[in-house]
Amino acid sequence: MSVRREPFGSLPDGRGVERYVLQAGGLEVAVLAYGAVLQSVRAPDADGTVADVALGYDDLAGYLQDTTYVGAVVGRYGNRIAGGRFVLDGVEHRLPQNHGSSCLHGGPQGFHTRLWSGAEVPGGVELTLTSPDGDMGFPGTLTATARYVLDEDGLTLTYGATTDRPTVVNLTNHAYWNLAGGGSVEDHVVELPAERFVAVDDRLIPTGLRPVAGTPMDFRTPHRLGERLREATEQLRYAQGYDHAWLLDGEELLDGEGFLDGEGLHRAARVTDPASGRVLEIDTDQPSVQFYSGNFLDGSVVGRGGRAYRQGDGLCLETQHLPDSPNRPEFPSTVLRPGETYATRTAFRFGTTDGVR
Repeated sequence: MSVRREPFGSLPDGRGVERYVLQAGGLEVAVLAYGAVLQSVRAPDADGTVADVALGYDDLAGYLQDTTYVGAVVGRYGNRIAGGRFVLDGVEHRLPQNHGSSCLHGGPQGFHTRLWSGAEVPGGVELTLTSPDGDMGFPGTLTATARYVLDEDGLTLTYGATTDRPTVVNLTNHAYWNLAGGGSVEDHVVELPAERFVAVDDRLIPTGLRPVAGTPMDFRTPHRLGERLREATEQLRYAQGYDHAWLLDGEELLDGEGFLDGEGLHRAARVTDPASGRVLEIDTDQPSVQFYSGNFLDGSVVGRGGRAYRQGDGLCLETQHLPDSPNRPEFPSTVLRPGETYATRTAFRFGTTDGVR
């Protein structure tokens, strides 16, 4: 296992951005201090050929111009908050509306646009960001950490946060995966262990939980991503594909009573690319995974190697709490109070159909 630190350009104000390259067991992962971005994941296929299986940019300019959150840690609140507002302890907090009338991924200057400070740790890097009281409308000074550690079992991403005032927190990583290393992901085979998903309206705001049975949202058994992608169902029309949260099996709603975390990891997703034989398994301690089929990639950004990213070039599996939880008391609470510690963990295991490491 090794960690290498190198420069990755400078921000317009002159601050330098560092890139941390982690290597272990045939895997190579690169992480940026800017946006706590997962910039690259190089993994071998069934024949031993190595390719990058995460979308990204070759230089910092790509990330500064990015509008699709490629590889970034998003916060202070990942996913959507309806109406750009929520009430906490009787006080209303107003947030930027950067996706229709919703606040998406913490607002236009969310954590994905910030320079985090980095420090090497055994097998990886820990990135730290202080978000001041009132940042993007959120209350409390929040100190957040994102720790990436690579070993022969794969990549573990651990989040932490503390606050000096009651606030809401929901951190996740917005990596776009393509296990083929290029081309479309519609032939990827996806498995999600979830009997229920969060239905949405035409603004992609939750309307409630629904069973997956008998719908294109049922991935309890493996299905090719493109198999039902274009079925004329209400939910797929609203999102132009998949862009929904699945409540993972074994998770029960707690009527707002505390975080669901820390009791060990459970399976969130398994993805296979039959052509290359690569497999990605994701385990988490979070209650849900947001499965997004890259519907809004429109070719307007040019990614690694000069490739324009278009619909179907990558898929996201964002482990997190449910969307709009601050406005949904029936969903697990995302409230963090002084003296408490937000702590979550997600593990990414890479392998081949011959066996995941």
